[in-house]
Amino acid sequence: MAGFDLDAPAGTPTPTALLADLKLNNWQEARLDWTHIERCREVGVQRFKASLAQVMTELDKEIPAGAKVFFAHTMAGGIPKTKVFLAIANRVYKGRGERFLSSRALIDSDLGKFILMNFDEVTANTFQYLIEASSDIRSHLAKSGGDVRYTAYGYHGTEILIKDRYQWQTYTNYTQGYAKMRLEDHAKAAWAQGIKATVFNCPEIRTNSSDIFVGVELSLFPLLNALKKEGGGNWAEQQWAYCQSLLQDGVKLQDVLDKIENYNADPAIASFRNFTGWPIDNSAELAEIMVGTSEDIVALHKDRKALISDHLSSLVLEGTGPLIFHEAAAPHGPVLWLNHDIIAKQLAQMH
Repeated sequence: MAGFDLDAPAGTPTPTALLADLKLNNWQEARLDWTHIERCREVGVQRFKASLAQVMTELDKEIPAGAKVFFAHTMAGGIPKTKVFLAIANRVYKGRGERFLSSRALIDSDLGKFILMNFDEVTANTFQYLIEASSDIRSHLAKSGGDVRYTAYGYHGTEILIKDRYQWQTYTNYTQGYAKMRLEDHAKAAWAQGIKATVFNCPEIRTNSSDIFVGVELSLFPLLNALKKEGGGNWAEQQWAYCQSLLQDGVKLQDVLDKIENYNADPAIASFRNFTGWPIDNSAELAEIMVGTSEDIVALHKDRKALISDHLSSLVLEGTGPLIFHEAAAPHGPVLWLNHDIIAKQLAQMH
């Protein structure tokens, strides 16, 4: 278990316990004892590192001389188990009108600052701990002709087709973005020491955990155009036909894609395509357009449990795995983007 939301020095309350009494009417005014929080962090980090050291000791015994070892870091998240956060998150990531809540209000609160600290520990710092803990394995393999690779899942926006040109865009507000950038920093630091560690910034997909981010799936739809553009041929046509079959009678897939094109052209949405400013705070205007567009497109489907975004998410996953694994053999750098053109080419080649 990574993170320190359930850790504390003996006889003292955990951060989760301290947050238990927060409610929607008092969470912004609540103050945390940062000296105590730091002690809790130290306890959690030491616990995690101790467990990791045990794992590596056992692993080292099992790895033969000259082996090629692949470590896949799959840690993400870090939201504390506190009731009030779900209500806050529903307003930050889904809220419109009177239910809208600024992501800046969360980040500037003590609750938000703690959550960002825990995100750092779970999502990012565990990558550094993994690299450090496996130093003996790297040393042993280096002497016997073996090698080690490290990969991690990142998110830092994705280039998708907008007006027939691949352009970087992002989901807003992606609060975990600060931790994802720290994850990149750990990969860069390792790379500078000659350790082949690479963060792969993967495209947006729809999952059980991403469902809280209404609108994150909108960037999936242009993948259909990318599949044709990058040589998908008959297989790409089959994907179009299947996605068309998921829509209600009388609804054309091209009309849905046109709706996405208009969405990406909206000035409020375009203003958030700011790579150097990422992650950017949300806004009421953005929420209205993004959440509204997402809900409108879901309503065009025959079955709310069988969505085009689900099918496209599975295609992204299918393309992402081989790309990460094969690139790890001879990686080009510590931080790489799996944009839609790369995913589409991979899928076209596979099919």
